[in-house]
Amino acid sequence: MTRPTEGQRPPQFVLFSFDGVGLTPNWGMFLDAADRVDARFTAWMTGLHFLTDENAHHYQGPGPAAGNATIAFGGDENAVLEQIRYLNRTWQAGHERGTHYVGHFCSGSGYHGDQWTSANWAHELDQFFSLMTNGITTGPDLSFVPDEVRGGRTQCLEGELDQLIPAWHQYGMKWDSSMPASEPGIAWPRMIDGIWESPIPYVYSPPLGKNQTALDYNFWYTLTGAKEQPHTAERAAEITMGTYRHTFEEQYNGNRASLVIANHFNDWNGSAFNPATADFMAEVCGLVDTYSPPTPTSWRGWKSKTRTYSPPGRICRSAPPRLRASEFGAVG
Repeated sequence: MTRPTEGQRPPQFVLFSFDGVGLTPNWGMFLDAADRVDARFTAWMTGLHFLTDENAHHYQGPGPAAGNATIAFGGDENAVLEQIRYLNRTWQAGHERGTHYVGHFCSGSGYHGDQWTSANWAHELDQFFSLMTNGITTGPDLSFVPDEVRGGRTQCLEGELDQLIPAWHQYGMKWDSSMPASEPGIAWPRMIDGIWESPIPYVYSPPLGKNQTALDYNFWYTLTGAKEQPHTAERAAEITMGTYRHTFEEQYNGNRASLVIANHFNDWNGSAFNPATADFMAEVCGLVDTYSPPTPTSWRGWKSKTRTYSPPGRICRSAPPRLRASEFGAVG
Protein backbone atom coordinates (compact mmCIF):
# COMPACT_ATOMS: atom_id res chain seq x y z
CA MET A 1 0.00 0.00 0.00
CA THR A 2 1.31 3.46 -0.89
CA ARG A 3 0.31 6.87 0.34
CA PRO A 4 -2.44 8.24 -1.93
CA THR A 5 -1.46 11.00 -4.27
CA GLU A 6 -3.52 14.16 -4.64
CA GLY A 7 -6.99 13.28 -5.88
CA GLN A 8 -6.82 9.62 -4.86
CA ARG A 9 -9.18 8.29 -2.22
CA PRO A 10 -7.66 7.47 1.17
CA PRO A 11 -7.89 3.98 2.63
CA GLN A 12 -10.63 3.20 5.14
CA PHE A 13 -9.37 2.74 8.69
CA VAL A 14 -11.48 0.97 11.31
CA LEU A 15 -10.19 1.26 14.90
CA PHE A 16 -11.58 -1.62 17.00
CA SER A 17 -11.16 -1.02 20.73
CA PHE A 18 -12.34 -2.64 23.95
CA ASP A 19 -12.69 -0.88 27.30
CA GLY A 20 -11.42 -2.39 30.54
CA VAL A 21 -10.48 -5.78 29.12
CA GLY A 22 -11.12 -8.47 31.73
CA LEU A 23 -11.50 -12.22 31.97
CA THR A 24 -14.34 -13.35 29.74
CA PRO A 25 -14.67 -15.81 26.86
CA ASN A 26 -15.19 -12.79 24.60
CA TRP A 27 -11.49 -11.93 24.90
CA GLY A 28 -10.48 -15.20 23.32
CA MET A 29 -13.25 -14.87 20.77
CA PHE A 30 -11.91 -11.52 19.54
CA LEU A 31 -8.31 -12.69 19.50
CA ASP A 32 -9.39 -15.60 17.33
CA ALA A 33 -11.63 -13.44 15.14
CA ALA A 34 -8.86 -10.88 14.61
CA ASP A 35 -6.39 -13.63 13.78
CA ARG A 36 -8.67 -15.07 11.12
CA VAL A 37 -8.91 -11.76 9.23
CA ASP A 38 -5.51 -10.32 10.23
CA ALA A 39 -7.10 -7.44 12.13
CA ARG A 40 -5.73 -5.50 15.10
CA PHE A 41 -7.50 -3.90 18.04
CA THR A 42 -6.74 -1.81 21.13
CA ALA A 43 -7.16 -3.36 24.59
CA TRP A 44 -7.83 -0.67 27.21
CA MET A 45 -6.49 -2.05 30.52
CA THR A 46 -8.08 -1.30 33.89
CA GLY A 47 -5.56 -1.07 36.72
CA LEU A 48 -7.87 -2.82 39.19
CA HIS A 49 -7.37 -6.07 37.31
CA PHE A 50 -3.71 -6.15 38.37
CA LEU A 51 -4.74 -6.37 42.04
CA THR A 52 -6.23 -9.34 43.83
CA ASP A 53 -9.28 -8.59 45.94
CA GLU A 54 -7.30 -9.01 49.14
CA ASN A 55 -4.79 -6.41 47.95
CA ALA A 56 -7.43 -3.83 47.02
CA HIS A 57 -6.11 -1.45 49.67
CA HIS A 58 -3.04 -0.81 47.48
CA TYR A 59 -5.21 1.34 45.21
CA GLN A 60 -5.97 4.89 46.31
CA GLY A 61 -8.24 6.80 43.95
CA PRO A 62 -8.74 10.57 43.85
CA GLY A 63 -11.04 11.21 46.78
CA PRO A 64 -12.33 7.96 48.31
CA ALA A 65 -10.58 5.84 50.90
CA ALA A 66 -7.96 3.32 49.82
CA GLY A 67 -9.39 0.11 48.39
CA ASN A 68 -12.55 1.73 47.03
CA ALA A 69 -13.63 1.48 43.39
CA THR A 70 -16.91 1.24 41.51
CA ILE A 71 -16.10 -1.99 39.65
CA ALA A 72 -14.52 -5.25 40.75
CA PHE A 73 -10.85 -5.79 41.45
CA GLY A 74 -8.95 -8.69 39.89
CA GLY A 75 -10.32 -11.58 41.95
CA ASP A 76 -7.99 -14.20 43.38
CA GLU A 77 -4.36 -14.70 42.40
CA ASN A 78 -5.20 -17.27 39.71
CA ALA A 79 -7.59 -14.80 38.05
CA VAL A 80 -5.00 -12.02 38.07
CA LEU A 81 -2.38 -14.32 36.56
CA GLU A 82 -4.83 -15.44 33.87
CA GLN A 83 -5.44 -11.76 33.09
CA ILE A 84 -1.68 -11.33 32.64
CA ARG A 85 -1.50 -14.33 30.33
CA TYR A 86 -4.28 -12.89 28.15
CA LEU A 87 -2.61 -9.47 28.05
CA ASN A 88 0.67 -11.08 27.00
CA ARG A 89 -1.09 -13.12 24.32
CA THR A 90 -2.78 -9.93 23.10
CA TRP A 91 0.54 -8.06 22.94
CA GLN A 92 2.32 -10.95 21.21
CA ALA A 93 -0.42 -11.04 18.56
CA GLY A 94 0.39 -7.41 17.66
CA HIS A 95 -2.54 -5.63 19.32
CA GLU A 96 -2.22 -2.28 21.09
CA ARG A 97 -2.48 -1.68 24.84
CA GLY A 98 -3.85 1.47 26.40
CA THR A 99 -5.06 2.62 29.78
CA HIS A 100 -8.67 2.61 30.95
CA TYR A 101 -7.37 4.11 34.21
CA VAL A 102 -8.28 2.43 37.51
CA GLY A 103 -11.22 3.15 39.80
CA HIS A 104 -13.92 3.79 37.18
CA PHE A 105 -15.43 6.72 39.07
CA CYS A 106 -18.27 8.02 36.89
CA SER A 107 -21.15 10.42 37.41
CA GLY A 108 -23.30 9.17 40.27
CA SER A 109 -20.38 7.64 42.19
CA GLY A 110 -19.32 10.67 44.23
CA TYR A 111 -16.25 12.60 43.12
CA HIS A 112 -15.97 11.55 39.47
CA GLY A 113 -13.98 12.10 36.30
CA ASP A 114 -15.83 15.15 35.03
CA GLN A 115 -14.89 16.92 38.29
CA TRP A 116 -11.26 15.82 38.44
CA THR A 117 -8.36 18.24 38.22
CA SER A 118 -5.11 17.68 36.35
CA ALA A 119 -3.57 16.60 39.65
CA ASN A 120 -6.32 14.00 40.09
CA TRP A 121 -5.79 12.59 36.59
CA ALA A 122 -2.02 12.52 37.11
CA HIS A 123 -2.56 10.66 40.38
CA GLU A 124 -4.83 8.13 38.65
CA LEU A 125 -2.25 7.56 35.90
CA ASP A 126 0.48 7.18 38.53
CA GLN A 127 -1.66 4.53 40.25
CA PHE A 128 -2.26 2.73 36.93
CA PHE A 129 1.41 2.54 35.94
CA SER A 130 2.42 1.55 39.47
CA LEU A 131 -0.09 -1.31 39.47
CA MET A 132 1.17 -2.48 36.08
CA THR A 133 4.55 -3.23 37.64
CA ASN A 134 3.73 -3.78 41.32
CA GLY A 135 0.26 -5.33 41.36
CA ILE A 136 1.47 -8.92 40.90
CA THR A 137 3.36 -10.73 43.62
CA THR A 138 4.02 -14.15 42.02
CA GLY A 139 3.84 -15.73 38.59
CA PRO A 140 4.62 -14.35 35.13
CA ASP A 141 5.07 -10.63 34.57
CA LEU A 142 3.69 -8.59 31.72
CA SER A 143 5.67 -9.00 28.51
CA PHE A 144 5.55 -5.24 27.92
CA VAL A 145 6.49 -2.27 30.05
CA PRO A 146 4.62 0.91 31.02
CA ASP A 147 6.48 2.88 28.34
CA GLU A 148 4.52 0.86 25.75
CA VAL A 149 1.27 2.49 26.94
CA ARG A 150 0.89 5.83 25.21
CA GLY A 151 -2.86 6.32 24.97
CA GLY A 152 -6.12 5.71 26.74
CA ARG A 153 -9.85 6.00 27.12
CA THR A 154 -11.26 7.50 30.30
CA GLN A 155 -13.97 5.84 32.37
CA CYS A 156 -17.46 6.58 31.00
CA LEU A 157 -15.80 8.98 28.52
CA GLU A 158 -15.49 11.52 31.34
CA GLY A 159 -12.96 14.29 31.89
CA GLU A 160 -12.36 17.84 30.72
CA LEU A 161 -9.62 18.30 28.13
CA ASP A 162 -8.08 21.29 29.90
CA GLN A 163 -7.57 19.07 32.96
CA LEU A 164 -6.65 15.88 31.11
CA ILE A 165 -4.04 17.20 28.69
CA PRO A 166 -1.49 18.38 31.29
CA ALA A 167 -1.65 14.96 32.96
CA TRP A 168 -1.30 13.21 29.59
CA HIS A 169 1.82 15.24 28.82
CA GLN A 170 3.23 14.49 32.26
CA TYR A 171 3.01 10.75 31.54
CA GLY A 172 4.05 10.85 27.89
CA MET A 173 0.64 10.12 26.39
CA LYS A 174 0.39 10.61 22.62
CA TRP A 175 -3.22 9.76 21.75
CA ASP A 176 -6.68 9.38 23.25
CA SER A 177 -10.13 8.11 22.33
CA SER A 178 -12.34 9.43 25.13
CA MET A 179 -14.17 12.42 23.77
CA PRO A 180 -17.72 11.90 22.44
CA ALA A 181 -18.18 13.40 18.99
CA SER A 182 -19.34 17.01 19.16
CA GLU A 183 -21.75 16.59 16.24
CA PRO A 184 -23.33 13.76 14.22
CA GLY A 185 -21.12 11.94 11.74
CA ILE A 186 -17.55 10.64 11.63
CA ALA A 187 -14.62 13.00 12.09
CA TRP A 188 -10.97 12.49 11.23
CA PRO A 189 -8.66 12.27 14.28
CA ARG A 190 -7.32 15.69 15.20
CA MET A 191 -4.31 16.95 17.08
CA ILE A 192 -5.15 18.82 20.30
CA ASP A 193 -2.14 20.32 22.08
CA GLY A 194 0.12 17.48 20.97
CA ILE A 195 -2.43 14.68 21.59
CA TRP A 196 -4.17 12.79 18.78
CA GLU A 197 -7.88 12.55 19.62
CA SER A 198 -10.13 9.97 17.91
CA PRO A 199 -13.68 10.77 19.05
CA ILE A 200 -16.41 8.25 19.84
CA PRO A 201 -18.88 8.39 16.93
CA TYR A 202 -22.37 9.86 17.23
CA VAL A 203 -24.12 8.55 14.15
CA TYR A 204 -27.45 7.69 12.58
CA SER A 205 -28.64 4.19 13.47
CA PRO A 206 -31.12 2.77 10.92
CA PRO A 207 -32.43 0.09 13.32
CA LEU A 208 -33.21 2.81 15.89
CA GLY A 209 -34.27 5.47 13.40
CA LYS A 210 -32.26 8.17 15.19
CA ASN A 211 -28.76 9.37 16.04
CA GLN A 212 -26.95 7.31 18.63
CA THR A 213 -23.56 7.21 20.36
CA ALA A 214 -22.02 4.13 18.75
CA LEU A 215 -20.81 2.31 21.84
CA ASP A 216 -22.17 -1.04 23.06
CA TYR A 217 -23.17 0.27 26.51
CA ASN A 218 -25.09 3.11 24.88
CA PHE A 219 -26.87 0.67 22.57
CA TRP A 220 -27.82 -1.35 25.65
CA TYR A 221 -29.00 1.74 27.54
CA THR A 222 -31.14 2.88 24.60
CA LEU A 223 -32.69 -0.58 24.24
CA THR A 224 -33.38 -1.59 27.86
CA GLY A 225 -32.10 1.20 30.10
CA ALA A 226 -28.98 -1.00 30.64
CA LYS A 227 -31.12 -3.67 32.33
CA GLU A 228 -30.57 -7.35 31.68
CA GLN A 229 -33.28 -8.50 29.27
CA PRO A 230 -31.81 -11.49 27.40
CA HIS A 231 -35.02 -11.91 25.39
CA THR A 232 -34.02 -8.70 23.55
CA ALA A 233 -30.57 -10.07 22.58
CA GLU A 234 -31.54 -10.55 18.95
CA ARG A 235 -32.73 -6.95 18.72
CA ALA A 236 -29.52 -5.74 20.42
CA ALA A 237 -27.40 -7.60 17.87
CA GLU A 238 -29.50 -6.12 15.05
CA ILE A 239 -28.94 -2.60 16.40
CA THR A 240 -25.18 -3.18 16.78
CA MET A 241 -24.59 -4.65 13.34
CA GLY A 242 -27.04 -2.33 11.62
CA THR A 243 -25.46 0.79 13.09
CA TYR A 244 -21.86 -0.27 12.46
CA ARG A 245 -22.59 -1.48 8.95
CA HIS A 246 -24.47 1.69 7.96
CA THR A 247 -21.75 3.93 9.42
CA PHE A 248 -18.99 1.99 7.70
CA GLU A 249 -20.74 2.06 4.32
CA GLU A 250 -21.29 5.82 4.62
CA GLN A 251 -17.56 6.33 5.20
CA TYR A 252 -16.26 3.68 2.82
CA ASN A 253 -18.32 5.17 -0.01
CA GLY A 254 -17.75 8.74 1.21
CA ASN A 255 -14.77 10.62 2.57
CA ARG A 256 -13.30 7.59 4.37
CA ALA A 257 -12.72 9.26 7.70
CA SER A 258 -11.53 6.65 10.19
CA LEU A 259 -14.21 4.79 12.15
CA VAL A 260 -13.85 4.08 15.89
CA ILE A 261 -15.60 0.92 17.10
CA ALA A 262 -15.87 1.17 20.90
CA ASN A 263 -16.88 -1.96 22.80
CA HIS A 264 -16.31 -3.94 25.99
CA PHE A 265 -15.52 -7.61 26.53
CA ASN A 266 -18.89 -8.03 28.20
CA ASP A 267 -21.78 -10.47 28.49
CA TRP A 268 -24.44 -7.79 28.75
CA ASN A 269 -27.98 -8.66 27.79
CA GLY A 270 -27.24 -12.29 27.03
CA SER A 271 -23.90 -11.53 25.32
CA ALA A 272 -25.81 -9.66 22.65
CA PHE A 273 -23.21 -7.16 21.46
CA ASN A 274 -19.85 -8.87 20.99
CA PRO A 275 -20.79 -11.61 18.51
CA ALA A 276 -22.28 -8.93 16.24
CA THR A 277 -19.10 -6.85 16.55
CA ALA A 278 -16.93 -9.89 15.74
CA ASP A 279 -19.11 -10.56 12.68
CA PHE A 280 -18.68 -6.93 11.64
CA MET A 281 -14.89 -7.22 12.00
CA ALA A 282 -14.87 -10.28 9.77
CA GLU A 283 -17.11 -8.57 7.23
CA VAL A 284 -15.21 -5.30 6.76
CA CYS A 285 -11.69 -6.70 7.06
CA GLY A 286 -12.20 -8.54 3.80
CA LEU A 287 -12.81 -5.38 1.81
CA VAL A 288 -10.29 -3.68 -0.45
CA ASP A 289 -8.58 -0.62 1.05
CA THR A 290 -9.77 -1.43 4.58
CA TYR A 291 -7.33 -1.54 7.49
CA SER A 292 -7.71 -2.03 11.23
CA PRO A 293 -4.67 -0.36 12.82
CA PRO A 294 -4.48 -0.59 16.61
CA THR A 295 -4.04 3.16 17.24
CA PRO A 296 -3.59 6.46 15.40
CA THR A 297 0.11 6.49 16.34
CA SER A 298 0.84 2.89 15.36
CA TRP A 299 0.37 3.53 11.63
CA ARG A 300 4.10 3.83 11.09
CA GLY A 301 5.46 4.25 7.62
CA TRP A 302 3.42 7.25 6.48
CA LYS A 303 5.49 9.95 8.13
CA SER A 304 6.92 10.76 4.72
CA LYS A 305 4.68 11.40 1.75
CA THR A 306 7.00 9.37 -0.43
CA ARG A 307 7.34 6.32 1.79
CA THR A 308 5.58 3.09 0.89
CA TYR A 309 3.92 0.96 3.55
CA SER A 310 3.75 -2.75 2.71
CA PRO A 311 1.81 -4.58 5.43
CA PRO A 312 2.51 -8.30 5.66
CA GLY A 313 -0.40 -10.68 5.53
CA ARG A 314 -3.92 -9.75 4.57
CA ILE A 315 -5.31 -6.29 4.06
CA CYS A 316 -6.87 -5.65 7.46
CA ARG A 317 -3.47 -5.60 9.11
CA SER A 318 -1.95 -2.66 10.99
CA ALA A 319 -1.49 0.41 8.85
CA PRO A 320 -0.05 3.92 9.07
CA PRO A 321 0.05 6.72 11.70
CA ARG A 322 -0.66 10.37 12.17
CA LEU A 323 -3.87 10.29 10.20
CA ARG A 324 -4.71 13.69 8.72
CA ALA A 325 -7.43 14.37 6.20
CA SER A 326 -5.19 16.88 4.47
CA GLU A 327 -2.51 14.24 3.87
CA PHE A 328 -4.97 11.99 2.05
CA GLY A 329 -6.69 14.62 -0.07
CA ALA A 330 -9.84 13.91 1.93
CA VAL A 331 -12.63 16.24 2.89
CA GLY A 332 -13.22 16.18 6.65
